[in-house]
Amino acid sequence: MKPTAVLVNTARGAIVDEAALIEALSERRIFAAGLDVYETEPLPAGSPLRRLPNVVLLPHIGSATVRTRTRMALLAVENLVAALSGERPPCLVDPEGGS
Repeated sequence: MKPTAVLVNTARGAIVDEAALIEALSERRIFAAGLDVYETEPLPAGSPLRRLPNVVLLPHIGSATVRTRTRMALLAVENLVAALSGERPPCLVDPEGGS
């Protein structure tokens, strides 16, 4: 990334190497970051990200729209109905990390 870049992550914390991001921000190799998700959630109190002046941190609220939350609730109901009916839920999560 170039020195004027702003990294924004609202997807998944694990897609960004936080140690590398902290280093890049501290050394001003990138301009700033806006984060809504973290490798460890909630973000630990001692995280260096909390002390960097060129970082904006949010408490994992990127999905907090009425449309998204409504769809999430409907999906949960669809999963529950499928499971209770003996069918495979449409969004079955694999505890090993797959789906």
